[in-house]
Amino acid sequence: MDVNMTYATQDMWTWWLAIYLYFGGLGAATLAVTFLTDMYLKPNRALVIWGAGAGVVLLALGSLMLFGHLLDKTAVLTILNPMAMLDQSTAWIAWGTQFIIWMMVWGVLYALPYVRETEFPRKVPGIRDLIDKPFVIGTAKLVQSFHRSVGWLAVINGVGVAVYTGLLLQSFPAVALWHNPAVPLLFTVSAFSTAMAFLLVLMYTLLHDQADEHVRVLYERIDLVLIAAELVILFSLYQYLKNGSESGVRSMELLWNDYGWLIGFIGFGLIVPFLLELKGVMRGWASRVPILTAAVLVLAGGYLLRHYFMYAGVYAYPW
Repeated sequence: MDVNMTYATQDMWTWWLAIYLYFGGLGAATLAVTFLTDMYLKPNRALVIWGAGAGVVLLALGSLMLFGHLLDKTAVLTILNPMAMLDQSTAWIAWGTQFIIWMMVWGVLYALPYVRETEFPRKVPGIRDLIDKPFVIGTAKLVQSFHRSVGWLAVINGVGVAVYTGLLLQSFPAVALWHNPAVPLLFTVSAFSTAMAFLLVLMYTLLHDQADEHVRVLYERIDLVLIAAELVILFSLYQYLKNGSESGVRSMELLWNDYGWLIGFIGFGLIVPFLLELKGVMRGWASRVPILTAAVLVLAGGYLLRHYFMYAGVYAYPW
């Protein structure tokens, strides 16, 4: 018996969810990489303050984007409740919300002792009064005693957020593009690649400490490997979709026939920065401009990945 198929591109999860997933993964991975660098590579107060501050802001902005678009506003209270994870173990938005909340808590706590040591916060009246309160002073001393433990709690939650952004999409079985094992891995690798790029931008523009040169070089090398991993995952995803269900085939056609995906994301978001960073790792650059260019392209590509993933989600209906 012949079965006719009707195709429809989903229009519920669009650019707003792409921003949520992008900011969530980028912010969490930035915090995790920053704290691991400070704990095991080189103590760096400035990097922690800037990295933690930026990471928390990105996580907060991404969460506001999600909560602002929830159809049922009372659902915000539900997903903020930790018991929601126990009531339904696959409620990924509830899991992700808890990871994000605790990521921000541990992130702020880890940076607190460093913030109290710097002069800049004391120049801001509201912050100056806050960080000199006895409770804040006591908390900072307590955190300092367990600094590495707090850092690892933040790192674990950061990895949880990065993985969750892919698991959220994978939990949607009606769209074959999302419901496959490559998506959590792809989004996790992309989150840490964009985090490396973001921290490179920070270190080459706002921090630019010569003593951090070996850290910057390491970030470039790690990002090079992560971009290569993304390309391999994308090739595997292409093969998976091409030989999979009708929904996957239609999504594949939408993506690989779109110049924004091919040229914008794969070309300028992955291949060009890969070549720039490869040249930098092998022979170096006379200036920081090529690496900064590569970092900005990686950041743009990270958003484009999620943007096109949202718009290429296809349902297939047999009738």
